[in-house]
Amino acid sequence: MAKVAFLGLGVMGYPMAGHLKTKGGHDVTVYNRNGAKADQWVKQFGGKKAATPKEAAAGQDFVMMCVGNDNDVREVALGENGAFHGMGKGTVFVDHTTASAEIARTLYAEAKKRGFDFVDAPVSGGQAGAENGVLTVMCGGDAGPYERAEKVIAAYARMCKLLGPSGAGQLAKMVNQICIAGLVQGLSEGIHFAKKAGLDIEALIATISKGAAQSWQMENRYKTMRDDKFDFGFAVDWMRKDLSICLAEARRNGANLPVAALVDQFYAEVQKMGGSRWDTSALIARLDR
Repeated sequence: MAKVAFLGLGVMGYPMAGHLKTKGGHDVTVYNRNGAKADQWVKQFGGKKAATPKEAAAGQDFVMMCVGNDNDVREVALGENGAFHGMGKGTVFVDHTTASAEIARTLYAEAKKRGFDFVDAPVSGGQAGAENGVLTVMCGGDAGPYERAEKVIAAYARMCKLLGPSGAGQLAKMVNQICIAGLVQGLSEGIHFAKKAGLDIEALIATISKGAAQSWQMENRYKTMRDDKFDFGFAVDWMRKDLSICLAEARRNGANLPVAALVDQFYAEVQKMGGSRWDTSALIARLDR
């Protein structure tokens, strides 16, 4: 059992922190900007809540964070009452936020100066993966702190791997989102085409999902795409945030991402259709208009 703080109780963080308590058996303190959500979590899982990130981080072995974007990361970690001001020497800060590699490297360097460790550890698997404790976690940082943190992360992950130095976790998450963008667009076009051709979607997917076209997106999203139901996971707004990070990094490193850039614009069209909070499979909606 470890003493762990979890900062950020959104759709991902709330169940992840719950697994730390119920599955991991850890002593968990939570912080959330909306205090009512922290109260709800404590009522459901036990543990404690803190009024600020600094207070939550004090006296912990590990501090986990899952917030919205670079600005949130900077504020919760480095702000006036940020967690870094409460971290003890030798502890490990693990950031599960999908953010830039640049902010990860900044926090890594700052942590080193203060005598503790930082691991960037964005996750994939969506809300369902968080709730079921089967997330994929992509990490960047030093091997020693990672190995210590991995034992705690195991409470909500089925796959966790150190992929390189600080920032490598965020870069790996960018690759993940680049791949997903193309897959979901291809699946959207395929199902849209099948509808126009009058094919039995159920029979079609049962067949082609056993061949080279098979993917997680196909097996888990074809029914909702067929039925125009888009409230099953990762929101379009979040995907556009992630793709903006990917495209910004590509401008820095010289990568060419024509499909990701195009799909980002397709998601912008979905937002204009009122689909900001629809899940990413809503790409088909713009084809079926």
